[in-house]
Amino acid sequence: MKMLKGESSFRILTPIDFIKQQLFIIEEAGRTCYQSQQQEITQESAERFIRMIIKRGHESVIEHSIITVKFSNISRGLTHEFVRHRLGSFSQESTRYVDYARKDDMNPDLDKFEITIIAPPHRSIEEEILLEDGTKIKATEIGAQIESYYRALRKSGWAPEDARQLLPIGIKAQITSTFNFRQWRHIFKERTSKFAHWEIRTVFVKLLEEFKQIIPVVFEDFVPGERDKNGHPTYKKINNL
Repeated sequence: MKMLKGESSFRILTPIDFIKQQLFIIEEAGRTCYQSQQQEITQESAERFIRMIIKRGHESVIEHSIITVKFSNISRGLTHEFVRHRLGSFSQESTRYVDYARKDDMNPDLDKFEITIIAPPHRSIEEEILLEDGTKIKATEIGAQIESYYRALRKSGWAPEDARQLLPIGIKAQITSTFNFRQWRHIFKERTSKFAHWEIRTVFVKLLEEFKQIIPVVFEDFVPGERDKNGHPTYKKINNL
């Protein structure tokens, strides 16, 4: 059994050049509304136009865009929250078809496998937890027990889709998602605020900072906020930048 702390990662699958080129598409699409295009669209004109429509709240125009991101070393708890954002596409690691005891497609090794759990970075996984019977146990030992239960179920003939019922919400997961710029802005507003869960906020703060480097004009109205009680960073959206 492995426990990971602060090792979440992501990879932007959409080519960076294409992400930047979409700024040109947004200006041309937006000027269709007003029949206002009178000159060649440039990087500078696209940025001015996008800054203007965001300030005016006309964000439907920036839906003419797309970014796909693959997330790794995150928990099922995070993905459960993430997929609530309906206006996008998701491809998620399946606990029905992924056999955590699989050595290869034909020969699962039920003695040599391990599950991975995402642990809170602000808690010690070696902390002793007092149980109702008066005994103490560490978080790492709890995880090891869960792993042994999963192993026992599989050895007893339970299929992966049945044995998964005993897996914790903190088990490591992977998900690939696609949203347009407007939806990414909405996600960052909800998931980087001080009210978001520490795990999803930590991941999306890092992604927001990456997006701000690639296409700053789309996300420049998001600024760092105060750190939460556990020292994790937050962001907030400011109005009328």
